[in-house]
Amino acid sequence: MRRWWMLALGVNAHAGVTLGLFGLPLVMPEVERHFGVPLAVAGIIANAPAIGILIALVAWGALADRHGERVVLGLGVGAAALLFAAVAFVEPAWAVIALLALAGAAGSAAMVGGGRIVLRWFRPPERGVAMGLRQVSFTLGMAIGAFALPPVAQAYGLPAVLIVCACVSLLAAVLAALFLREPPHPIQESGTAPAGTPYRQPALWRVHATSALHVVPQVVVSTYGVTFLVRQYGWDDVGAGQLFGIAAIGGAAVRIAVGRWSDRTGLRMRPLLLLTFATLGVLALLVAGTLTGSWLGPLMLALASVMTVAGNGLAYLKAGELAGPAWAGRVLGTHNTIQNTVSLAVTPLAGVLITHTGYGVGFAAGLGCALISLPVIPFRGERS
Repeated sequence: MRRWWMLALGVNAHAGVTLGLFGLPLVMPEVERHFGVPLAVAGIIANAPAIGILIALVAWGALADRHGERVVLGLGVGAAALLFAAVAFVEPAWAVIALLALAGAAGSAAMVGGGRIVLRWFRPPERGVAMGLRQVSFTLGMAIGAFALPPVAQAYGLPAVLIVCACVSLLAAVLAALFLREPPHPIQESGTAPAGTPYRQPALWRVHATSALHVVPQVVVSTYGVTFLVRQYGWDDVGAGQLFGIAAIGGAAVRIAVGRWSDRTGLRMRPLLLLTFATLGVLALLVAGTLTGSWLGPLMLALASVMTVAGNGLAYLKAGELAGPAWAGRVLGTHNTIQNTVSLAVTPLAGVLITHTGYGVGFAAGLGCALISLPVIPFRGERS
């Protein structure tokens, strides 16, 4: 049972810091109003933590490989909490972006540390479910953010949102620092990882590339979904945020189910391939609903917010397993760095695209990237 307690601490740390790292798009209308900027610039502000995330992830991974999760999560998430609090008292947009980037660099420790807990405490037949639960940390944080942050923003403004993010992150950091431990008997791998660098394996590069392509529809849906509902369907900010909260709860259940499916089959990439086909169908219906202005738009948006992230845990786990225990932190850090680099580039580009051509074209761009990923997924030759 101790391994589940360790996993719970990792999930709590990641979920807590997720509010500040990824929750600001949920209050995008308030970001626009507070700073008086256009949609594309508001998207950059709301996603500014990604700047720091892509810089710091590999370093946190190397630190975790050397000193363990307790140090990494306690220091990183704790520093992020202090930076979120500092942002609440800053007005210039450039300073907000800089501080949020630093918070992203600090808080990204949770993105690496949580994955290493799964690889070091759990045996392969349990890892799919364990990683599904670990990935629930993101959806749990987003669900809490979707229900809590829009009402706070509406009643008290953006600074109050940042204070809430700071308090939640600080509590998570303290719990991780106090109670996380190293496994008494590290899991022995089956010997599939190479003795040297794991990047001699083409499959690892393809796993990274697959996740990079899957980030595009995820960013378009999660960053601009609330404004889509507000502007195109006339929803209020709170109602639009709550739809994403409900979708996040559904997404948590789907991630665990996907992990269980992966454990039962002993495969990671073939389930990801099938999930990608399902995601393509949902995105196609979202585009159709958006262009026609029908009820399909909000419904498919909710489903897309679930499906675009449903396979993230499988790719993340496969990257860690290909890396082996000695390289796990660095490879997982690299994996997330690639994802966040794509996210950072796509956010303003998608904002400009949507501003000039509409939401339907923006969602279609995400559909196209998911389609391109199909031949990239390294499912052939994967053994149970």
